[in-house]
Amino acid sequence: MLEKKNNTAIAGGLLLTVILWGGNNAGTKWLVSPALGAWPPIWTGGTRFLVAGAILLAVLRFTKLLGEFKPIERGLWPQLWLRGGLGLAAYILPFCWALHLTAASHVALYLGASPIWALLAEERPRRSLVSVRRYTAALLALGGVVVLFWPALQNGKSDLLGEFMGLTASIMWANYSWQARFLSQKIPGVEVAAHSMWMSGVWLVPLGLIEVGRQGLLVDAPHLGVQALCILFGGVVPYALWNSALRHWRTSQVMLFNNFIPLTTAVWVHYALHEPITPTFCAAMILICAGVLVGQVDWAKFFKLPESF
Repeated sequence: MLEKKNNTAIAGGLLLTVILWGGNNAGTKWLVSPALGAWPPIWTGGTRFLVAGAILLAVLRFTKLLGEFKPIERGLWPQLWLRGGLGLAAYILPFCWALHLTAASHVALYLGASPIWALLAEERPRRSLVSVRRYTAALLALGGVVVLFWPALQNGKSDLLGEFMGLTASIMWANYSWQARFLSQKIPGVEVAAHSMWMSGVWLVPLGLIEVGRQGLLVDAPHLGVQALCILFGGVVPYALWNSALRHWRTSQVMLFNNFIPLTTAVWVHYALHEPITPTFCAAMILICAGVLVGQVDWAKFFKLPESF
């Protein structure tokens, strides 16, 4: 009974996470949009994680709201810098640039495909229905990616670069989630999130300063306010929930909830930024969702089929 309650709480936390990330994607799109006096993309992501990580770490260190704080062993710090901080930086850099160059709903849809990359990383091809299922899922997701790329191939170089950045962010998000799960076996998940965020900020802020030097920075109440909301509700709260879930569930199981991010993002940007929901987005989403469904359901057990052949 306790395990069931824990699973329900984890699932509820992940649902809240994808709703918050949908709003965060809309807020980030507004911040980095060229039509709105765009903030530099790397500066936006780097400073956000630097501040969000510091806040989360302070809450952990000086309160017991998120559990008991435990000092980290000296030997684990290099792994945190490389697996956590650098892994998260490698995700947020292409993510922010993708939002700068293409539709937020497209970027979210690429993230929705990331469970497929996690599944492929967890198992190599073999003669079994499980392997066939997973690689069929990958082909369906790839079909969705092609649908998203196709208009960009016809419309121009900048659109294509945005779609490529979105795909890169999807792969890097799968990588970070895998790295975070690895670290969470040795360090509490919330601490992994806190340190990964501020460390990624340290990696990215120097690049962000170069952007600011070249592009400038519009400092006003709306931009600072949206950034503050994204720090709290796009960084501190959801990353704490996400990394805690990775401590208890498999990476691909947690990343299944990524499938909801395109929906929440599309709703947020449609009503907040008036971004249209296009037929291309709908077709790609059907393929990617089908891929995630095929990849996650154990069809051999469902139809009582032999697992190997």
